[in-house]
Amino acid sequence: MSRKQRREQEELQMRNNSKQDELEYDILRKKTIKELIAPSGIDASNIDHLEIISNTTRYARSFFVSSLPRMCTFPELFRDMYLFGDINTSVYINPVPEARSQNELNRVINQLETERIVAADRGNINRESILSQKRLEAEGLRDEIAAGFNKLFEASIVATLFTYNLQNLEAYSKLLATELSKTLVGIKSAWAMQDEAFQSNVPLMKNQIKKTHTFDRNSMATVFPFTTSEVGHLTGIPLGMNKQTGVPILFDNFHPSLANYNMVVFAKSGAGKSVTMKTLISRSAVLMGIESLALDAEGEYKIVAESLGGINVVISPTSNTIINLFDIEEEKIKDEITGRERTILNVENKIEDVTQALITMARGSTRSDEVNELTKQIIAEAVAEEYTRCGITADPNSLYVDGQAGFRLSTLTREKKKMPTIGSWYKTLLKKAEENTDENYTFHYSYLKKVMKQYVRELNGQMAYFDGQSTFDLLEGVPFINLDISQLEERFARPLAQQILLSWIWEKFVKKNSEDRTKATKKRVLVDEAWMLLPFPEAVDFLNKMARRARKRNVSLAIVSQRFQDFYEKPEAQAVLTSSDTKLFLAQDKSEIQYVKEVFKLSEGEANFLVTCTIGEGLLKVGGDTAILQITPTRKEFEFMETNLNKLAEKN
Repeated sequence: MSRKQRREQEELQMRNNSKQDELEYDILRKKTIKELIAPSGIDASNIDHLEIISNTTRYARSFFVSSLPRMCTFPELFRDMYLFGDINTSVYINPVPEARSQNELNRVINQLETERIVAADRGNINRESILSQKRLEAEGLRDEIAAGFNKLFEASIVATLFTYNLQNLEAYSKLLATELSKTLVGIKSAWAMQDEAFQSNVPLMKNQIKKTHTFDRNSMATVFPFTTSEVGHLTGIPLGMNKQTGVPILFDNFHPSLANYNMVVFAKSGAGKSVTMKTLISRSAVLMGIESLALDAEGEYKIVAESLGGINVVISPTSNTIINLFDIEEEKIKDEITGRERTILNVENKIEDVTQALITMARGSTRSDEVNELTKQIIAEAVAEEYTRCGITADPNSLYVDGQAGFRLSTLTREKKKMPTIGSWYKTLLKKAEENTDENYTFHYSYLKKVMKQYVRELNGQMAYFDGQSTFDLLEGVPFINLDISQLEERFARPLAQQILLSWIWEKFVKKNSEDRTKATKKRVLVDEAWMLLPFPEAVDFLNKMARRARKRNVSLAIVSQRFQDFYEKPEAQAVLTSSDTKLFLAQDKSEIQYVKEVFKLSEGEANFLVTCTIGEGLLKVGGDTAILQITPTRKEFEFMETNLNKLAEKN
């Protein structure tokens, strides 16, 4: 084919395409808005619902608000309606002219006065009192409108509930009515007017249901949905999609608008907790430079550490890694008066932290009640004596071998002292037991000597893997460090390891951050399967302290657990919830949902969603914002996030 022939053929094809485009445009232009947005068909033959025919048949029932409480002052009065499952709600508002408002209120005032007189004549004191109060309220409202301080509005509220079968439509209709009745809001099905009500609820701004209610300016605010359905931090990472709007959710739990940076994640087994946290950790590291450290109770995060160029540390009876409970670090604090930073060494706090961990050890898996305040005193005195023996005081210089008062070389050139250990503490305990002749102490020393032997390496203790000088130190700038404790016994050894490691993480990871936010690195500490800590009071206490103190160091504490009920029923653990401004609920067991609903004031629709949602779906609450979240890792992310080999094979 010649060049001329090819050019003529291309011009012919372009003319044909242009004619086709014009034809399609004419077809669309001739269609009405109704035709463009309508489903394939609607069966309106039923008097109490519609059948919407499309690719998948759905059923719809429309309602209107039929009654209201006498005083509408509660914020978000209709919240449960707006958030109840798959529901659309339309509100039509029209201002009432002042002249008509005055006439209507005068009519109401006269009617109330007539009824009051009748009630007084009949000796009905209660009704007379009620009518008198109503008349005063009406007169007050009339005066406010006349003075320009208030205004009346007429509002019509129509809602349409959607389901995929008739059985659910009936059940959800009853649930919706029951939930709204708790705030004295009554709804009625648009009987024999389902088609009109449905049309009133599509975006055509044509109300065919004329059932209206009168609100003043203050009451009108209760109609508006104050609950947002979006979470968007311009500085955040794309965590997932908003299932309701299809808008990406940008999440930054270090956002300055938040009261704290902590978060809690609750979900039943298999709901996607691990994948969610792996997504958060990996994207935060790559996109925001956030350094994360995980207490990995189930061996879930090893491959993530490897993929991010991080470090994976295994702690087990056969591992060569030792983490010393007694490790202490200096820290920089900001002087409240001068605003300048100064270096301190808080030995007193460290003594308390070590003492709490040793008490947990002493109680053991049986959580013996033989450990009391006297036992605690004995333990604490021996701990304090150990630091004194090593010459460690409140002076930061005392941490180093040179130890010269007033003379400070670079920490890079100074050798740090060897720290006390569980083994050296046990020897101090034995010595103090021999020296103490008080009979009141005899039992407690005897008990401690017996039960603490198992933690001493020199005595071949079964749980001596925390006894000795630390063989591992945390490096600055590592994107992800995983402390794997999954090989330890679950009932006691793992929660004990969680407590000891949390104390160590505070010293080595958290305290190294400056209180000056401009100098501090954003860090995250993830405690996986945190429910393991709950039976141990000292462990929970340390977790609470860490949650309270983390924000000051620009650190986010992320608590991940299965059963919300465990935290709900333990008052001392509830502080973790109140110290977390971000809450993520993935799929919940039916036995759990009532607790979650009660504490976090979930609507019936939100609660129902958490029971029925699929893997990776959940309810995200960030400060005062709420969104329905769908987390979908990329194919590459899925390769190092998914621990289920069957699912991984399906993905590939």
